[in-house]
Amino acid sequence: MYNYSRRDFFKAAGLGAVCVALPGCMDTLKAISGSASAEKPNIILIMADDLGYGDLGCYGNREIETPNIDALAAGGMRFTDFHSNGAVCSPTRAALLTGRYQQRCGIEGVISAKSHRHIGMALEETTFAEVLKRAGYSTALFGKWHLGYDIKFNPTKQGFDAFRGYVSGNIDYHSHIDQCGYEDWWQNEKLVAEEGYSTDLITEYGIRFIRQHKDRPFCLYLAHEAPHYPYQGRADKADRSSRGKFPVQGSRKDKRAAYKQMVEAMDEGVGRIVSACRRLGLERRTFIFFCSDNGANRKGSNKPFSGYKGSLWEGGHRVAGIAYWPGKIKPGSVTGETVLTMDIFPTLLSIGGATMPVELEPDGVDLLETFLYGKKLAERTLFWRFKQDMAVRKGPWKLLVEKEKYYLFNLDLDIGEKNNLAFLEVSKVNELKAELREWKEQVCAEVERRA
Repeated sequence: MYNYSRRDFFKAAGLGAVCVALPGCMDTLKAISGSASAEKPNIILIMADDLGYGDLGCYGNREIETPNIDALAAGGMRFTDFHSNGAVCSPTRAALLTGRYQQRCGIEGVISAKSHRHIGMALEETTFAEVLKRAGYSTALFGKWHLGYDIKFNPTKQGFDAFRGYVSGNIDYHSHIDQCGYEDWWQNEKLVAEEGYSTDLITEYGIRFIRQHKDRPFCLYLAHEAPHYPYQGRADKADRSSRGKFPVQGSRKDKRAAYKQMVEAMDEGVGRIVSACRRLGLERRTFIFFCSDNGANRKGSNKPFSGYKGSLWEGGHRVAGIAYWPGKIKPGSVTGETVLTMDIFPTLLSIGGATMPVELEPDGVDLLETFLYGKKLAERTLFWRFKQDMAVRKGPWKLLVEKEKYYLFNLDLDIGEKNNLAFLEVSKVNELKAELREWKEQVCAEVERRA
């Protein structure tokens, strides 16, 4: 079954409280803090935009230099089977924030600047920021929101104490204008004019927030724009203005070279964030997780997988996932557990000793014991849908439905999805089709209702 009960998650009222969900969970909380009454850990969640699985050195790239992100992997846990919930931006971010399939809150496609300025994620949705805030955390989001343009959908309405960044899918890195010509750089609920390269601004605000909240637990969500288009490095000029037409992807001819510069600038920022924690004596009590919102487009690398952003082939949604926590996560560890973005929600609550709201039934599962002890996850069936395409994954088996054609792959044997076994494994196809049909009927009701 795809849906898991609240009983599968930690329910702690604080680090010193009694857990009611899992036997021995008090030992896990003590492992986090050293004692059941110690200060709650800090949390930093870093999400890249359109970064491919093969764009980092720790995932095999030899052209782009990413020493700081690679250092997180060397000092922590690297996932080889981490997936974004969506094949594009908005759906993955909805799943990240709510711990549920994005279809449950009606966010299955991109909330575009051109056609969707009136819609956003409903305020009735509960985010990890809201729950952690109630548990005593200061919360902030710096960077990309992409879950609603109207002020009524602002991140400050969804549990974030502070927001600096943009609400659209992408902005000019220098002029901060979205692809429809609107100014899009916000301080909480107000548009502000601010000079600076967006990647560096996101980092600067993150460092400032860490310094300001060094004496109390914080949850910092850094949602980078890089390496999403427009393809602009620090030294490039602004391409977009609100007064005329402009090349949406940027004016640079050497876009792959720009892509490299953008990833490296983000990596530099990650290094500065870690250094700030280290200087303030916070590193060993700060959990950091790095991932991407979906696979790369054709400017990046999704090697060794097939497909790109916007597709349900592995390259569209299998992405980098790195967990770093000195003294808690074994350095250099690698896991092949199959994990989705929506699993971060219950995991952050466990790390923060926050109680899962009784009214919630998250689809994500708690990864904390995987981080700390390498614990294997129970087998589950996982699902993706984008436009008319769908995919279902169970163990090594993946059924992909694209343009009404069925593809079946054993990913343990065929990571590149080259050998379609649909005609040889008919019973497996029928089994996964049945689970996919059940999931669609039960989980996608809100999307169907709004369509």
